Amino acid sequence: MKRDLLNLSLAELTTAMSDIGWPLFRGQQIFQWLQKGVKDIDKMTNLPKNDRDKLKNQYFITKLDIIKKQVSHQDGTTKYLFQLPDGELIESVLMKYHHGTSACLSTQVGCAMGCAFCASGQEGLIRNLTTAEMLDQIIAMSADQVERISHVVLMGSGEPLQNLQEVVKLIKIVNHEAGLHISMRHITLSTCGLIPEIHQLADYELPINLAVSLHAASDEVRRRLMPIARRYAIQELVEACDAYAQKTGRRVTYEYALIKDVNNSVLDMKALATLLKNRLCHVNLIPVNPVEGSHYRSGSSDDIKLFKNTLESKGIPVSVRREMGNDIDAACGQLKRRTQNSNEGIHWEEPR
Repeated sequence: MKRDLLNLSLAELTTAMSDIGWPLFRGQQIFQWLQKGVKDIDKMTNLPKNDRDKLKNQYFITKLDIIKKQVSHQDGTTKYLFQLPDGELIESVLMKYHHGTSACLSTQVGCAMGCAFCASGQEGLIRNLTTAEMLDQIIAMSADQVERISHVVLMGSGEPLQNLQEVVKLIKIVNHEAGLHISMRHITLSTCGLIPEIHQLADYELPINLAVSLHAASDEVRRRLMPIARRYAIQELVEACDAYAQKTGRRVTYEYALIKDVNNSVLDMKALATLLKNRLCHVNLIPVNPVEGSHYRSGSSDDIKLFKNTLESKGIPVSVRREMGNDIDAACGQLKRRTQNSNEGIHWEEPR
């Protein structure tokens, strides 16, 4: 069975090339071609033709097809619909900021977490993505925009920690100086809060940013919003995050989607401040985005400002997320498998 070259780290490529009797530098040559987005082995022109022919007999290169893309009229955010080699479909988002260009990647087809305010889990989990399928989201968007991607956020469809081994491999590949060379400090992983996996991630001691979907200061409210809260209590979660911060030296971001009449009262503000006091953390307030099938709505701008000011007065660092791509359903919680396959081909479900 042929192996996927794009799924291999530099170390794995070097070993594989050594196993077939080639010099070690062949692995690095191939790795660099792959990171440049080359999908045709015959275009690896610094490899002898006989070697290229031999490589084609044993390996292939994953390629995601761009089925459609949409550009926000508000801020230029671009949402991509990708078709995977097996025909499954995912969405990814490219966002441009003053500090660089950020790629928001999906890590799974669908999602098993079932958060009440998020579209990604409405159809459940289909499967994990391979390292190659995650990596090619970056490569394909970068090539399409003819622009270097400087930041990666694992915040698209799926729970990254359910696909931990492949995600860690992706992080190491995109960080490698011979590849995309994206700084670990420019990589953010967002999780619903899988406690054993947070500890496992901490054991890798990767200085990436960990963002945890908290969304409530009490177990009662959090259980209404997030099924995972029935398995892990908030106190257990923040203690796991404390351990992560201690081991990596990186502060944890707690994501808090503000939902009118659910988690945005004065009591909620005070409870959150008490929970996070003296912790190495930061709160990212997210005005909840409209999602089909959900009745949740964000509070007013005054509500958001009051929440922010209350936390800051208690010494908690706070920011309000700048929502990008709302008009194309590309903002937080809005990505989904917005398509269907039929005998007539792939049909894109247009945003509202």
